[in-house]
Amino acid sequence: MTFSHLDAGTAESTWTAELAAHDLPEADLDIDALFVVAAHPDDETLGVGGLIHRVAERGIPITIMSLTDGERSHPDSPTVSADDLRARRREELEHAVRALAPDAELHFLSIPDGTLLEHRAALEAVLRSSIRPLSKGRPLVVAPWSGDAQRDHRIAGEAAQRACAAVGVRFLAYPIWLWHWGSPDDVPWTSAAVVPLDEADIAAKRAAISAHRTQTQPLSPSPGDEVMLHEGMRSHFTRDAEVLFAPAPRGAVQTSEPAVATLVPGFFDSFYARHDDPWGLDSRWYERRKRSVLTASLPRERYHRALELGCATGALTEMLAPRCDRLVAVDIAAEAVQRARERLADLDNVEVLRAEIPTQWPRGQFDLIVFSEIGYYWTAPDLELALDRMVASLTPDGQIVACHWRHPVPEHAVTGDGVHVALRTMPGLVGMAHHEEADFVLEVFARPPAPSVAELEGLTP
Repeated sequence: MTFSHLDAGTAESTWTAELAAHDLPEADLDIDALFVVAAHPDDETLGVGGLIHRVAERGIPITIMSLTDGERSHPDSPTVSADDLRARRREELEHAVRALAPDAELHFLSIPDGTLLEHRAALEAVLRSSIRPLSKGRPLVVAPWSGDAQRDHRIAGEAAQRACAAVGVRFLAYPIWLWHWGSPDDVPWTSAAVVPLDEADIAAKRAAISAHRTQTQPLSPSPGDEVMLHEGMRSHFTRDAEVLFAPAPRGAVQTSEPAVATLVPGFFDSFYARHDDPWGLDSRWYERRKRSVLTASLPRERYHRALELGCATGALTEMLAPRCDRLVAVDIAAEAVQRARERLADLDNVEVLRAEIPTQWPRGQFDLIVFSEIGYYWTAPDLELALDRMVASLTPDGQIVACHWRHPVPEHAVTGDGVHVALRTMPGLVGMAHHEEADFVLEVFARPPAPSVAELEGLTP
């Protein structure tokens, strides 16, 4: 499906008549929490702004999660950069949410606009972790409809539906661009329900739509700065009802791309059998320099008990060992473990273990966990499990250091950037340091309040 936002689109009068003819049932709003997923700022307002206002008026807790900042809405703009547009759209969303539900929690994942497919596994892991605490009550999760013919909308809907199915939470999808490009024949009427809106709901929604100025007004008179949501498009979202679609049955969630599975030990054993120096860990300056950057980023001079996940042949382990009283290094490949043990045989403070992380996990607590070049091999459930176990294994004053390659690799279930998106949204962690290059991203996380190095040294007031 291809369409342009500049097209006139399907007339709202067509939809008004069609909705009246179908006499759709009302959506069940017997809920005690609402979780709204938006692929871009303004999706939540256009698709379910009235629902958000109605639920807020009942005093029900609301969480809104914007997956991207929508910085590519005007890719050909000659006047506004992506960074500027990102900042403006985040601010617009904050104003829109205040108009709809002033007490709602608002979260920004800031995944690059247009790349949800590439970050799908990490996105699903984030959603599962965020939604699971709600599962003891009667929550409702809503996300863009996966049939909306917009790539990020499709992936957002699929990821949210999968996350909800995994934790047993009710899910409904909201269409946006369907009303523009679609016809009545494109609507799954048998799975549709409506949320009737009263005058207060509609007024709040109009105010929220107006807050998204970069989308409802031209950025400038220049070509490339045209209005994204023209008046005809906006008319679909000020009607007196919003439409939600029930998902496919549990276990029948369709995805636009087959998921890459978590790699098994055989893949790595075969790789080590073919290479004396896998990934050039010892021979490449890139790898040696990256290890130096990582060790220089450690906030403390020394650690009591550390854990290194994915130690490979022990190149990084060898640099970490002098900074640790005890160091547990783990890898999935038997050959890697054997080579690491030979390399580190003279270091009494290092223990090298073979384990299929994350299903197998070392015992005890660690004040340093090094998580380097491994997270992108895990599917969403495994990534979520690994992050949960890292946090559970971290001492109150402990730190997690993560470092990952940023370029796409066919065998990776998720990008390196996606792994770090999942880390940044983990409850109970805050960032201490961030180093980003074209090739890798390195970050340090800790439990709040996460004092800085200068604070730890007593150098600040």
